[in-house]
Amino acid sequence: MKQLLKSLSVAFIFLAIGINLSSCSSDSGKQRESVVPFEALHKANVFVISKTGLEFFKSYITSNIAKSNHTPPYYEMAYNLYIPDKPYVNALITFTVDSNGNVIKDRDIIGIPNCKNKPAQCNWQIDKETAINIAKENGLAKGIKEWQVKFIWNPERQFYVWYILSTIREFTGDFGYRGTGKEMIIDPANGEVLAMNDWNIR
Repeated sequence: MKQLLKSLSVAFIFLAIGINLSSCSSDSGKQRESVVPFEALHKANVFVISKTGLEFFKSYITSNIAKSNHTPPYYEMAYNLYIPDKPYVNALITFTVDSNGNVIKDRDIIGIPNCKNKPAQCNWQIDKETAINIAKENGLAKGIKEWQVKFIWNPERQFYVWYILSTIREFTGDFGYRGTGKEMIIDPANGEVLAMNDWNIR
């Protein structure tokens, strides 16, 4: 369970923080331009397409220059995944390439859905409201405050999930934050409850 929380925490961090990219714009007000070499960007695109398929990539994925970064000798690539008619599908894809566009496999590859080989995993039919109802029906504790509900990448399962966190107790003091509760993980494609665990921060 601790490993699961750690993995989910990492996912939250990658989804929540953006890395500013230094770029220049002309006096005429052109859009910010990436410092990523064309060949590297092309290969990075090909890598994403190899997972999602071309049509999915063209329809729902765009390069995010503002959250990409150059940390020599590597380029930290970022893309937005967004489906207009399913606005809950709004996530950040991140991975690292070298100057030739080769993916650095020993660094985190976050958020690329395998729609090409496993299209059912990308058929996200469960919206936020439905996920909340599923959690209620399956006994997730109401807790002391509103549930945290996130559509996020799950690194262990390598696909997106609904993550719902219920807080049962919490308090702060000189020792910092302390809390306990329950968490539920739901498959956004079919509504299956994948896990329900305890969580605690001590």
